[in-house]
Amino acid sequence: MIKERLFDRLDDGREVICYRIENSTSYVEILNYGGIIRAIVVPDKDGKLTDVTVGMDSIQGYIDYHGSYFGALVGRCANRIGAGKFTLNGKEYQVALNDGANHLHGGIKGYESYIWEVDAYSEDSDTIVLHHFDPDMRENYPGNVKITVTYSFTEKNELIIDYKAISDADTVFNPTNHAYFNLNGAGSGDIYGHYLEINADYFTPVNSACLPTGEIKPVTPAISFKTGKKIGDGLIGCAEDPDIIAGGGYDCNYVLGDNGKLKKAATAIGDISGIKMEVYTTQPGVQLYSGNFMANNIPGKDGKTYNYRTAFCLETQFAPDSINHPEWDSPILRANEPCHYITKYVFNRY
Repeated sequence: MIKERLFDRLDDGREVICYRIENSTSYVEILNYGGIIRAIVVPDKDGKLTDVTVGMDSIQGYIDYHGSYFGALVGRCANRIGAGKFTLNGKEYQVALNDGANHLHGGIKGYESYIWEVDAYSEDSDTIVLHHFDPDMRENYPGNVKITVTYSFTEKNELIIDYKAISDADTVFNPTNHAYFNLNGAGSGDIYGHYLEINADYFTPVNSACLPTGEIKPVTPAISFKTGKKIGDGLIGCAEDPDIIAGGGYDCNYVLGDNGKLKKAATAIGDISGIKMEVYTTQPGVQLYSGNFMANNIPGKDGKTYNYRTAFCLETQFAPDSINHPEWDSPILRANEPCHYITKYVFNRY
């Protein structure tokens, strides 16, 4: 079932609509602004409804903390591009440097900052379909790109994000969603006690600017979540690891492989709530981000306050700077060849 309401208005008067997709036990909320996942509300181990994602009560809250990309779709290219430069078909492109000396998450104004068109729907549906047109040379990316992002929330508490796109010229396309999770409840405290598994044997190490060195290496003891551990074990116990130092915590891309094949990327469990989240994706990587740059005293929804490391992200993606590493899985979207990526978050009680 879908219910919609006016969430807020932009300064120019345009409406920001909140779409609530409900099943018999739970619900999610999606905004047409930035395709933001505002809420994911599921039962904990005792059946208590718990909102497990960071969100805001006003559109100004999202604008004020734009650099955190809370819950938003990001693109045209998620993550970093070194020096904001890439070469495509023999031509060099320079995109914005909005992360020190690098480009991040699509530039100055990426997908998180636009109102997306929403298809008509029936009230008994479990799906919202959003569209966005990204014109040639916006943020200096080539090609006119038509994007469709479909959010579905099933009776089994599966939040499915389905990305489709087509371009009239070769371009870079690496979308993701930047939801922040705290499975004990958004605003409930730090994430150190969360149990996490990531099904990856390899990662892309980074330099001091969080830019990949170009290597793909076996996960180190500090970086590995292959057999599962608490997030805090790595943050506290491995603080001298160079990749932990570079990111100020976890800001690591894990190599999943099997590009185009749906596979389980990760499992996380709230140590207090008992809420389990499984992440599946067709994309070849997942970025673990442990909220290292979250400010303190961020005013969130429902009177909650968010602080440093009180949420984490699992962003499915192509590897950072992969456009400059042709030996890796490629984020190039070829002209008139549609692409299709799926990410699925499944919520249960542990």
